[in-house]
Amino acid sequence: MPGVEGRREGHHPGAKAFHWITALAVLGLLGVGLWMTGLPLGLLKFKVYGWHKWIGLVVLVLTVARLWWRWRHPPPALPGALPGWERRAAHAAHWTLFFLLLAMPISGWLMNSAAGVGLYWFGYVPIPDLVPPDPDLFETLRTVHRVLSRLLMAVVALHIGAVVYHDVLRRDGIFRRMWLSGER
Repeated sequence: MPGVEGRREGHHPGAKAFHWITALAVLGLLGVGLWMTGLPLGLLKFKVYGWHKWIGLVVLVLTVARLWWRWRHPPPALPGALPGWERRAAHAAHWTLFFLLLAMPISGWLMNSAAGVGLYWFGYVPIPDLVPPDPDLFETLRTVHRVLSRLLMAVVALHIGAVVYHDVLRRDGIFRRMWLSGER
């Protein structure tokens, strides 16, 4: 068994669950979001937009819960051998992801409100409008939502690139700390 210095403590199973459920939802939302905008007007487009909004709100709830969880259960420290710039980049990327995981669903919720479209979460729970209907505000929020989605795609790509770098090239075990069967 390695000494304390050689041991890489993994994330708590709760943190792993939040991470992987959110990751799957976000990847699905990004893919569906790109696809749905090109659909012809009709029942399918209406249904897909509804599901996109519902899952977006799930991501908002998961992210708030995940931040609460992280506050109550701080993540393990990064390995001491990691250069300072990589530590700073990792922290900046994670907090940027958290910001975008909050900003994306909130901008979508605001956009939906400005469109004057009623929203019932999963068809049952009424979601209050955050702003009154306003076509100009809707167009602005649509642009904001689109820009945030592109930023989110870029940060997710960087995150995945860092995983590949650490797991395949450096083989330093950082990825395994968050993998479902990783060390704890």
